[in-house]
Amino acid sequence: MTEQNDAAQRLWLWPGTAPGPEVQDDFRPWLDLYPVESDKPCGAVLALPGGGYTHRAAHEGEPVARLFNALGYHAFVVQYRVQPHPGDSSFLDAARSMRIVRGHAAEWGIVPGQIAACGFSAGGHLAGLLGGHFDGGDPQAQDPIERFSSRPDALILCYAWLSAMDMEPNDIRVPPGEDVQQFRKRISAEQNVSDRTPPAFLWHTSDDKRVPVKHSLLFAEALREHGVPFELHIYRQGRHGLGLAHENPHVASWVNLCCDWLDSMGWRQASRSNQPSR
Repeated sequence: MTEQNDAAQRLWLWPGTAPGPEVQDDFRPWLDLYPVESDKPCGAVLALPGGGYTHRAAHEGEPVARLFNALGYHAFVVQYRVQPHPGDSSFLDAARSMRIVRGHAAEWGIVPGQIAACGFSAGGHLAGLLGGHFDGGDPQAQDPIERFSSRPDALILCYAWLSAMDMEPNDIRVPPGEDVQQFRKRISAEQNVSDRTPPAFLWHTSDDKRVPVKHSLLFAEALREHGVPFELHIYRQGRHGLGLAHENPHVASWVNLCCDWLDSMGWRQASRSNQPSR
């Protein structure tokens, strides 16, 4: 895995056609790789941009990856499928990305057990679902990547949309034959928390008009009930979709707080002697 200075290395997620319902478009999901140079293994962050499952917000992808690079972590951006593909296809892409990074950990200089999923808005929903719907991989799979676990080692949830329990039936695309209430529960991250859900760092703004702060509060409460360690930061003010929040220096503190949180769990960083300070 070599450092890419100008453009990320692209890695297709699936060999051939991606699994899931056939959709009439030619989009092929991929993973952007942003490694750091290091003489020892370090942790990694898998970024999942938001966009309401209609697009992938660019400011929640590469800029996030490059900042985590500057802070000493390998980074990756998941270019997952969005509408007209169903949400289950997006989830398959997110899970596949986690398996790929874990499967290449030794080759790419990543510390085993230190791969975080960092999701924004709808991407936070994908990360939250990974925290509840992961599996340990299929040891009998012909595809060696499918033998690895899809479980993140930590969740970083940024103004994440996490719960569908209050949604109206007309606002959700229920798969044919599936009960509406069961579907709501299946896609509500807080309904799928268990004692095996990874530790989580969450941040939100209290006046978010697009995704109410309630989503982060519900998830945090579910983590508390199951004894899963978490850290939650709610900022007084800030619009939805801030990303790194350069326009709001107070909210931008989430990055340093998140890295302090990773530090507190013993996550290993590459040397930052030649990197920008945080």
